[in-house]
Amino acid sequence: MDPVTPEDFAALLTPEGTALLDALRDHDPARELALATRLRRDHPAALVSAALGQARLRQRAVAKFGAQDAFRMYFTSGGGEMATRASVAAHRAERFAALGVRSVADLCCGIGGDALALARLGIRVLAVDRDPLTVAVARANARALGLADLIEVREADVTDVDVSAYDAVFVDPARRGGRGRVFDPEGYSPPLSWAVRTARTARYAAIKIAPGIPHDAVPAEAEAEWISDQGDVKEAVLWFGTAPGTVRATLLPGPRALHTVDPLPDPAAGPVGRWLYEPDGAVIRAHLVAEVAAQLDGRLIDPTIAYVTADALRATPYATAYEITDVLPFGLKKLKALLRERGVGILTVKKRGSAIEPEELRRKVKPQGPNSATVFLTRVAGAPSMLIGSPAPAPDAAAPGPA
Repeated sequence: MDPVTPEDFAALLTPEGTALLDALRDHDPARELALATRLRRDHPAALVSAALGQARLRQRAVAKFGAQDAFRMYFTSGGGEMATRASVAAHRAERFAALGVRSVADLCCGIGGDALALARLGIRVLAVDRDPLTVAVARANARALGLADLIEVREADVTDVDVSAYDAVFVDPARRGGRGRVFDPEGYSPPLSWAVRTARTARYAAIKIAPGIPHDAVPAEAEAEWISDQGDVKEAVLWFGTAPGTVRATLLPGPRALHTVDPLPDPAAGPVGRWLYEPDGAVIRAHLVAEVAAQLDGRLIDPTIAYVTADALRATPYATAYEITDVLPFGLKKLKALLRERGVGILTVKKRGSAIEPEELRRKVKPQGPNSATVFLTRVAGAPSMLIGSPAPAPDAAAPGPA
């Protein structure tokens, strides 16, 4: 339960609460105790507590929403963390707009991140959530960003809402329970099966799901999209009414998209070449590593590992390239000696198919010196191995690969 009540939150929307929040924009959370004591001389204790909490949430939200929006928006204790990143919400809104959608029922709207992105494209939104505080926050966000005319926020159970009047439905089921993350899609609230049934009633629909969803859980008539932002996988989405059976990896910013209805078989494994490619996480989740390998004229380093290797450097937005200088059997003593010999003090550690953790390895090899290197802890042809190298030259220095 959020420590702030709807009544406490309402006080933040008063002129006194707004002024207090503005004054706390750049406050130092480490010095809150003294600050709270001083503020309580002039403001009610409950208002000071709510304002300090909201100020902290706004500061954390800058990374997801940008400073311009974050310091005007409002958040619940968990709402900012669970909300869609602004860049991802904008991408999804643009996809809806490209389909000709003019109205969306946003079910399980949370603090309204997706509703805001949709409304900014002129799309009318019904935003529904059953939690009174969350509804108040979503409504305040629509007003704060000047979008209240396009967003109706309703407190209701989404399973009771008639969505037939809307061009599209977007469902973002809760994937956290009292014990943390929920991995079983039927443990979502509402369950994925309900979301799919609702999606099937609409002309267009999208369901936000965890990126780890098994491919065999994707309905046959859905398009499955995995989205990464700045290289980090953020979510997966099931689209209905778009491209049945398609799997898609979307990389932001861009967007750049790799998609197919008929994925290629896994490429053969072979010896490590001069170049190693680390596919973007969305590509891996979408099971499109073979498509990237085909673009690069590459092969896997092991049948079970999603690293692609090739003898030539080719530009691709779907993988990060490294020049490999050494391929060694796994051994900490050997690695420590090599790093000392080359004066490597800045060590980037990546792992795939290895039990050792990067921080554990750094502690044991104690890198020292002015030079940098990247070590990959992985398997090559089934054997625990270490690949040592460095990032490839900038893409414009690499020969272009196939389109």
